[in-house]
Amino acid sequence: MIDLDKWSEIFESIKRHKLRTALTALGVFWGIFMLVILLGAGQGLQNGIEFQFEGDATNSIRINGGWTSKAYKGLPKGRRIYLNNEDIAILQRDFPEVEDISGRVFLQGNQQVRFKDKVFAYSVRGVSPAIAYLEQFMMVQGRFLNDGDDHLLQKNAVIGTLVKEELFGKDGDAVGKEINIGGIVYQVVGVYYDKEGERSLRDIYIPITLAQRVYQGTDYVNNIWFSTAQVELEQAKSLENRIRRMMSAKYLFDPEDMRAMWISNALEEYQNFQNLFAGIKAFLWFVGLGSLLAGVIGVSNIMLIIVKDRTREIGVRKALGATPGSIVNMILSESIFITLMAGYFGMILGLMVLYFASSIQSEFFRQPEIHLSVGLLAIVILTIAGALAGWVPARQASRINPVIAMKAR
Repeated sequence: MIDLDKWSEIFESIKRHKLRTALTALGVFWGIFMLVILLGAGQGLQNGIEFQFEGDATNSIRINGGWTSKAYKGLPKGRRIYLNNEDIAILQRDFPEVEDISGRVFLQGNQQVRFKDKVFAYSVRGVSPAIAYLEQFMMVQGRFLNDGDDHLLQKNAVIGTLVKEELFGKDGDAVGKEINIGGIVYQVVGVYYDKEGERSLRDIYIPITLAQRVYQGTDYVNNIWFSTAQVELEQAKSLENRIRRMMSAKYLFDPEDMRAMWISNALEEYQNFQNLFAGIKAFLWFVGLGSLLAGVIGVSNIMLIIVKDRTREIGVRKALGATPGSIVNMILSESIFITLMAGYFGMILGLMVLYFASSIQSEFFRQPEIHLSVGLLAIVILTIAGALAGWVPARQASRINPVIAMKAR
């Protein structure tokens, strides 16, 4: 049952010390506001990075040839390592963990692409059909490249949604239309969408064998990308080490020479990212709770001053039979009320700022938010903080000698 007399006394006390109470509450308000903003912004950054990972298969490994930085078996450093189709065949044959695999050929510079009177420059890449899974493409029109396109050297192309909009219009149908890429006519067989964002939506994909024969005259590939059935990090790292040793034996470079061959393990990168954000979140909690602690200390100080100002009143209460417990309850209730109200408004304002910030969408910052569990935890923390802030003043008030207190001025 609500004790109306007690709460009217609390409101009267707050009313008598409006400025002092407001300044004290400001500390708690600012502390919880900063906690919400910091955690929400951190979550927005994490969501953005995770969105980037969603754009590619997380169980994948990329291999890029580099330059040797160490002399090895009589061979000098500074040699260029070129990957080729044979490497793809070896990976498929000798490593059963390898599933979807594709080499990638990047045509030098942006290519001039023409459709009727429209001319734009786009990045053109030669790939195998497996790249659709590795890139996690979503086909919005037509299909992706298939094995037949590659084997028969079909001049077919798959374009990103932004390429389609610029060449054929937002509502136009691109499938079956012919485009001129660097003087060679290709038929568009599909349009894809990629979560990674605008940059990847301005690419054009053609069969890898066609790209090798027409544009470079060799079977070199810029890199090799494949998915693996291994889902455990340690197993993926073991596969990575075995591949490095195989490549080292073939191309004669030191297996410890990381610059000779770059191997990127998406699963390891994702795990490192998770560990990084775990540390960032811990730091943000530390900063936010530090701000909140400063506000709580302010509440405790104001309650000590209030107890001192009300010494005579407390003495009268005790002389009339008030128990130490009732005195403690009165002071704690006021402390918790001030803390919770200040924290509540700080949380509401913080959530409003995050709501408006959610309209700011970029590749690396998406949907800043705090989970319900965090909000509930903040309320629990505020309640405990308010009780702790009022405990010392309440204990001091309960120990006041009524005879001495009644003589106080």
